[in-house]
Amino acid sequence: MAVHVTMPKWGLTMKQGKLSKWYKKEGDPVQRGEILFEVETEKITNKVEAPASGILFQIVVPQGTVVAVGTIVAVIAEPGEQPERIEGTRPAEGKDEEASSAPAKPEKPQEKEFVVATPSARRLAKELGVELSVVHGTGPGGRVTETDVQRYRQQGPPAPRMTPLAEEMARQAGLDPSAVMGTGEGGKITKEDIQRILEERGGEEEIIPLRSIPFTGMRKSVAENMHASLQGTAQLTVFSEVDVTELMRFRDLLREEFKEDAHMRISYNDMVVFVTSRALKRFPVMNSTLIGDEILLHDSVHMGIAVALPAGLIVPVLRDADQKSLPRIATEARDLARKAREGTLTVDEVTGGTFTITNLSMFEVDGFTPILKPSETGILGVGRVKEKPAVYQGEIAIRSLAVLSLTFDHRVVDGAPAAEFLQTVSRYLQHPALAMMG
Repeated sequence: MAVHVTMPKWGLTMKQGKLSKWYKKEGDPVQRGEILFEVETEKITNKVEAPASGILFQIVVPQGTVVAVGTIVAVIAEPGEQPERIEGTRPAEGKDEEASSAPAKPEKPQEKEFVVATPSARRLAKELGVELSVVHGTGPGGRVTETDVQRYRQQGPPAPRMTPLAEEMARQAGLDPSAVMGTGEGGKITKEDIQRILEERGGEEEIIPLRSIPFTGMRKSVAENMHASLQGTAQLTVFSEVDVTELMRFRDLLREEFKEDAHMRISYNDMVVFVTSRALKRFPVMNSTLIGDEILLHDSVHMGIAVALPAGLIVPVLRDADQKSLPRIATEARDLARKAREGTLTVDEVTGGTFTITNLSMFEVDGFTPILKPSETGILGVGRVKEKPAVYQGEIAIRSLAVLSLTFDHRVVDGAPAAEFLQTVSRYLQHPALAMMG
């Protein structure tokens, strides 16, 4: 019996998903549990397994299409079975979500737009062979006047409308846009129109096409979230340089002492997560979210740990970090980072954070201004560890120093308590034993 494969629902907030990739084509055999397709949402990209074994009889939703949760995306049939093919997209039986694309109604032929113009303008336009719809009217209510027609005749048509990318491609290739027929909305010239002309020119000259990447999926989601964060909060960043010499020695000691134990592979970032989660328990306002007219203080620290991916930035959440030992933090943080790179994070693993750490210590970056993750109150940026001369116990010595950058929402917390929190994190990093007492 044929099986309908549907767009999955991950988490309560998911309404739709983009079917970004098919791993099989129609007619291919599939096994239950085998990777069948990939779904991209605003938060994560995950692979979906086949719910049954058989033949991929029909791909209903093509690659790159966004559909609602519950929409039938494919049909798996038994060998030799010929079920009825599905036309268009529709929800599976028993689903209450709406399908994202119902069969389109036939479009009515567009009627020629009536242009408001003076009688003299119409007469002159007819004599000169000028189409009134392309003339910009300057009369009352945008009416085209005789002067407008004369001006159009003398100055020529306005510059063609183009998308920004098409305009840049035309500029680099030395194309005259007026000679390009636009196929976009309202005759707008698109990237595809310019590419078509370049292909037609073919071997006439060597042309280096302009490269572009789609501004969609995770990259677009990151951009929208960051822009919303800057627009909707009062962000302020404070900096502190901290001596982490003893912390680095402690890390190296742990690695040497437990080099045979995979659970004791402690990183610099693991130690930052550990001490910061302890400091947050002393400053609950920094571990809060602003919800409407109330500041919600969280009992547990759910630490967001930023992970950079080729497609953008994702922030898996290490839950109850304040209650976990350093080895446990190291193990779970590694597991979350691995799942982020493999694209197997669940929605629950990227939501519900109360504070975030973003670490650029692997690059030659000293300090930076991290942007808050909505609707958290604070985010800690960690710069590289650099050996340089510093005053230590009254003398000049070579020490390991790092810059911390704390961005906080000034609506929720003032500068003094935020600075005190950063000072506490710095002291814990400078003297790791103090964090053990938290």
